[in-house]
Order: sequence, then structure tokens, then C-alpha cells
Amino acid sequence: MASFKAEPRHWTLIGALLLAAYACYMLIAPYLGSIVLAFIVSLLFFPLHEKIENKLPSYPNVASALSCTLLTVIIIIPMIFVAAAILSQGVTFFTGAYEWLTKGGAKEILAAPIMKTGLALVDKWLPTDSINPQELIAKAASTLSSMSSQMLGMSSKILGDVTGVFVNFLLMLFVLFFLLRDHDKIINMLRHVSPLSRSQEDTLLDEAEKVAKSAVLGSFLTALAQGIVGGFAMWLAGFAGLFWGTMMAFASFIPVVGTALIWLPAAGYLLLIGQWEWAAFLAGWGVIIVGSVDNILRPLLMQGNSGMNTLLIFFSLIGGLHVYGLMGLIYGPIIFSLTLVLFRMYETEFHSFLEKQDNC
Repeated sequence: MASFKAEPRHWTLIGALLLAAYACYMLIAPYLGSIVLAFIVSLLFFPLHEKIENKLPSYPNVASALSCTLLTVIIIIPMIFVAAAILSQGVTFFTGAYEWLTKGGAKEILAAPIMKTGLALVDKWLPTDSINPQELIAKAASTLSSMSSQMLGMSSKILGDVTGVFVNFLLMLFVLFFLLRDHDKIINMLRHVSPLSRSQEDTLLDEAEKVAKSAVLGSFLTALAQGIVGGFAMWLAGFAGLFWGTMMAFASFIPVVGTALIWLPAAGYLLLIGQWEWAAFLAGWGVIIVGSVDNILRPLLMQGNSGMNTLLIFFSLIGGLHVYGLMGLIYGPIIFSLTLVLFRMYETEFHSFLEKQDNC
């Protein structure tokens, strides 16, 4: 390998390039979510695209357009109808719950012996004023009314923002088209401009692909699986299965409590109204079945995270969620994992220096 000596003009060029790269980043920052999503989708969808491309080797544009169209038909369009059904069930549930509360349903529960005993114990040990059941009912009714209004407002907002959602989706498809069509060209260009060795480039690219896939599979497929099995149990117990299954899927992203945030209060409600068999079923299903999905499926799907232990995976998920929102469930593991890869490269590159330092 030929030696290279950096001169002042080289550092000037590198500085100008970094400045220009930052300026370009600021231009695309508002659309970064769509770009990253297109990158993730291209990794997941590329094996199927390769099959389409092999059938049309002389027509790369047509092959990429067909892949984008297929993705839209089999994934996006069904999701729109499911989202509409979820919102409909949510509005129906909160409206019905409000009517139940205001027509005496809550009073019947508060009159149950177990509730009277529980409230008496709470009043005895609570350092503040005693609990007024009527105030509890009024606050619950107000909360349900507010949540019902929020669901209606969410429906209106989604319909009102349909143009923005459509534009972002088109942008994602536009980026995806070029990522699928020019996959090899993009990889070769990145390899060419990178100062790293070929083995280091391979390690970074392989890790980015592996972690991106495992982050999506580990987080979103686990949430989907928990939502399906949890929603099925909620439906059997007499609740709106699609809506509460979706709520369980979202709750699975919350550390520690997870889906218990949904099925535990539901089991408690069933116990209070005297349906202890269904309460026991829902609690057992939540602990054994829904919990097993999280404990077995998530580690299995996220095993590609560069050897990250459970603690690092935990902080990569909650940190990514806090800093970047929902997309942080993808960004967090990628950032942590690539950092670990770079750290291992550093150890290899400076091995002799580090050994010498240890022996000093």
C-alpha cells in the first residue's frame, strides 16, 4: 500500500467537504425520516426485488417501479383500512365507556365489597384527605370524554393531514426507487470515497444492514406479535380486539411495564364486575403468552446487534425513543451497534500502542 502524507491543501479540502456535507444535511434534515425509512424498507425488500430484477435484467427502472408498486399494494393500502377501523373502534369504546360511567356503572363497582374494603384501606394509610368515590367517577367521566374527543380530533387531524402523509409516503417511495435500482452503484461509491480498508468497510456495511434489519424485526415485529395475541385475548374477553390489540402493540415499546399497561387494568375491571374466570384468563394470557412473545421473540430477532447485551439494547431503545421519537427504535440500536464496531476497529488498529500502554 502506497504511503500518503497529508498536506495543508488536503486538510482544507476535507474541511470544505465537511462543511458542505453539513449544509447538505441541513437541507435534507426535514425529510430524514422518510429517507431512513426508505433505506430500512430497501434492506427488507431487497431479496424480493432481486427476484423481480432477475426476471427483467434489461429493465432496471421497470423492476424498481414494480417493487415499489408491490410494496404499496401489499402493505400500505391494507394499513390505511386497518388504521380507520382502529380509530372507529376507539371512538366507539370511549363513547360507550362514558355512557356506562354516567349511567351508574361505576357506582355499582364502587359499591362492591372488595372495592369498599380497598378504599377503606387506602383511606386509612393515605396521608392526604380521604377518597371521595363521586369525585373519582366525575374525574373518570371527564377523562373518558376528553379521550373520546381526542380520538375524534385524531381522526379529523389524520384526514386533514392526509396530504402531508401522502407527500411523505411519495418521498419515501421516490427514495426507495433509487435505492433499489442503484443499490450496487451506491455501495461502490461509498466504498470508493471511504478511507477505510476494504475489510473495515465490509464490517461497517454488514453491521449497518444487520442491525437495521434486526431493529425493525426485533421492535416492530415483536410489537405486532404481541398486539395480535393480546388483541385476540381481549376480543375473547369481550373487549374491542382490534383497538386494544393496537394499544398493546404501542404499549410494548414502553420499558418495564409494556403490555401489562393494557391487560392488567382490563383483568382488574373483569374481576370487579364479577367475571373472575375471564379476569384470570386475561391475566394468565398476558403473563404467559404475551410475555413469552417479548421474552423469546425480541432477543431472537435482535441477536444481530453487534453482540450488544440486554442492558445496551435497553438503553439504545429507550434513548432512541426519547431523542428521535418512534424512529429512534431504529436509530438507537444502529448508533450503539456501529459505535461498538468502530470501538473494535480502534482496538485492532491501535493494538500495539494499547499493549505498550498497558505494560508501562
